[in-house]
Amino acid sequence: MSDRYLVTGGAGFIGSNLVERLVENGEKVRVIDNLSTGKIENLEPFMDRIEFINGDIRYLNTVMEAMKDVDYVLHQAALPSVPRSVETPLESNDVNTNGTLNLLYAAKEAGVRRFVMAASSSAYGESPTLPKVETMPTSPLSPYAVNKLAGENYCRAFHNVYGLETFALRYFNIYGRRQDPNSFYSAVIPKFVKALLQDQPPTIFGDGETSRDFTYIDNVIEANLLACKAPSENTGRVMNIACGERITLNELAVELSRLLGKDIKATHGPERPGDIKHSLADISLARELIGYEGKYKISEGLPKTVQWFVENKSVLGL
Repeated sequence: MSDRYLVTGGAGFIGSNLVERLVENGEKVRVIDNLSTGKIENLEPFMDRIEFINGDIRYLNTVMEAMKDVDYVLHQAALPSVPRSVETPLESNDVNTNGTLNLLYAAKEAGVRRFVMAASSSAYGESPTLPKVETMPTSPLSPYAVNKLAGENYCRAFHNVYGLETFALRYFNIYGRRQDPNSFYSAVIPKFVKALLQDQPPTIFGDGETSRDFTYIDNVIEANLLACKAPSENTGRVMNIACGERITLNELAVELSRLLGKDIKATHGPERPGDIKHSLADISLARELIGYEGKYKISEGLPKTVQWFVENKSVLGL
């Protein structure tokens, strides 16, 4: 018999990719999303095979209803942006911290088997030590990072106090198909692709020597599904989900130009507050706890992503 999965934020970039894979695997899928940043179009191809709740995780009654008969929770719902959290810290906390607490409480009450949360590498802050290892002290720089770290700590507390099986997955700069390029808060790869397809120079904030451990969406799907099935004795932990390699934004702009057959150089703007300079993950704990390998490197994920955006230019507003 198939299990029932609740995907929060299931109409968003990461959530909709998880939903698609679960549906392909023949699982029962329920989605909760208030469509504030998610898009219903992301779910259209498989809408007839899922249960969709247009609801907000800030409301406990809504969450309790969504949690009925659920085996696994894949919690992706968030206001997912450092700059946005700087502008609206109260709203960011309400969704990202209180929303997570609501979900954990409802999961405990409903007897959910396992709760897997999307955490963030922003928890590490600006420590110069690379790669980032889970034993390092946390030092969140932005309200978003504080929110996500609070969520991790709530997961750990619910595991310790109530015996709820939890994992918090610290995502490092996820990219891939369905990533939204049109918001002011958009991630760098879809923004760069959109600019280059319009024969415009992409804008890099800062000197471009900022580096990131960019993680292809299929790695994230793999991590979430592995986390659902890993041994119970490994739960209650936090782990990095990344590739374990990094690229600078200058190198990224050059590589995207090459993939798109363009000869356009990036322009540079001022650094953004709350942005960290470098990120690189050690993924050995995820390998040990859930069998995660991070097998899609940027050399494979970037061409796939570019191809998807070229084939789906309407997503870019082109």
